[in-house]
Amino acid sequence: MTSKEQIMASEEKDLDKPTGLLQTRFFVTFMLFLGMANAYVMRTNMSVAIVAMVNHTAINDGHEDVMDDECPDANYTEVDHGQDGEFAWNSALQGYILSSFFYGYVITQIPFGMLAKKYGALRFLGYGMLINSVFAFLVPVAAREGGVWGLCVVRFIQGLGEGPIVPCTHALLAKWIPPNERSRMGAAVYAGAQFGTIISMPLSGLLAEYGFDGGWPSIFYVFGAVGTIWSIAFIIWVYEDPSSHPSIDEREKKYINTSLWGTTEVKSPPIPFKGIFKSLPFYAILLAHMGHNYGYETLMTELPTYMKQVLRFSLKSNGLLSSLPYLAMWIFSMGISVVADWMISSKRFNHTQTRKVMNSIGQYGPGLALVAASYTGCNRVLTLAILTVGVGLNGGIYSGFKINHLDLTPRFAGFLMAITNCSANLAGLLAPIAAGNLINNQPTIAQWQKVFFIAAAIYIIAGTFFNIFGSGERQYWDNPDNDVRDNNVLESQTHVSSQEDSTRRRIPAAITANQ
Repeated sequence: MTSKEQIMASEEKDLDKPTGLLQTRFFVTFMLFLGMANAYVMRTNMSVAIVAMVNHTAINDGHEDVMDDECPDANYTEVDHGQDGEFAWNSALQGYILSSFFYGYVITQIPFGMLAKKYGALRFLGYGMLINSVFAFLVPVAAREGGVWGLCVVRFIQGLGEGPIVPCTHALLAKWIPPNERSRMGAAVYAGAQFGTIISMPLSGLLAEYGFDGGWPSIFYVFGAVGTIWSIAFIIWVYEDPSSHPSIDEREKKYINTSLWGTTEVKSPPIPFKGIFKSLPFYAILLAHMGHNYGYETLMTELPTYMKQVLRFSLKSNGLLSSLPYLAMWIFSMGISVVADWMISSKRFNHTQTRKVMNSIGQYGPGLALVAASYTGCNRVLTLAILTVGVGLNGGIYSGFKINHLDLTPRFAGFLMAITNCSANLAGLLAPIAAGNLINNQPTIAQWQKVFFIAAAIYIIAGTFFNIFGSGERQYWDNPDNDVRDNNVLESQTHVSSQEDSTRRRIPAAITANQ
């Protein structure tokens, strides 16, 4: 731990920290957790719904069956013999439908990161999620009346609305959460992604079989209503920062502000683009984020299809069993975040070492698990167990690269997250498209093995790059002392310039007088 980090840790320890569970920053964390859960519900419900939407018999294209026959039906009580839906969409079209959401999601990342830095993050997040939720009601009519491309347009607009969720969440965390609580609170918020997936997959499976309006449409009506309610509550009850909150306890406000900004005035300097884009720790986060998203989106969007086509689970079991890996990730991420904060607060490890240890668990774990799962064949129990453990270990990233933006730059964390999340979701866009084209009407174990190998290799390469170039220290381009020094230099330069101008004006006058 550097001397600066030790001083900061000592100062945080000496602060009058409020006690109790009913504190405003915990409520903000809880609402952000629910927002992240809603966001991931909107992303994952299509991956389960599309299994029920597709007419698998109609898209066999001359093949005997789009199901894989390598795994026998014997001795399994919940075998799926292929429920058929309304639409004749092959695997490639399904890949484009699943990825259409991410096109809208990606293009709004950086603009919202910059706007949140200038105008605040709260409204962009709340109203963006409201748009996302309202358009969920239009998914059924878009699919039935507009076909593939009508559905893609609605999902694209939903993606636009969800764009602010990550950069704006990061910007709010930077304003509300003291440094010594970042691992726990950050993991609690981003674990909402797993919680949303856990809720979405089994409930979507049940609604697809037993819901109203043909089953699968009820998925979008139910979750659209829930998202709308959360958006309105968030806009009303959550505030941009402790200083603008009308009823926060003064002791808590002082604790948060002093922990984050010290006793100096909070400044909002221009974004240091040059410093950011020359920073290797920034590129370490960027590559780690991209690698994670490719692997994670592969699992999130394709696991229900793998369960159906290869392991031959029913739609109802599909949703339930597909959610098990994310339940493991949710539980593990919460537990490991406490360990991460203990590693830092105990001073046994500094921020850099802690982030690298956590991130190694979070990226090497699922990478190795994907390789192992590729060789389990038709052993359903072993395959699901390995995937559950692997995705569970992925929870380490929330105490690794995912919260590392706040270490490097508390004041520009939202903008940094916008850049890395935008790039990561461009990588994530490729995952369902690559899987769809690799599998296209050939859902064999060998084809799925290729999908898993590619994702595993990307996980391991990204994790290794982070271990080499990552850092947990605040970067020089976000040092408030430099703001003061730059201002003093500017004032000094201005004063010298004025003196030079005055001298230049006096010299001609003196020459004229002597003449």
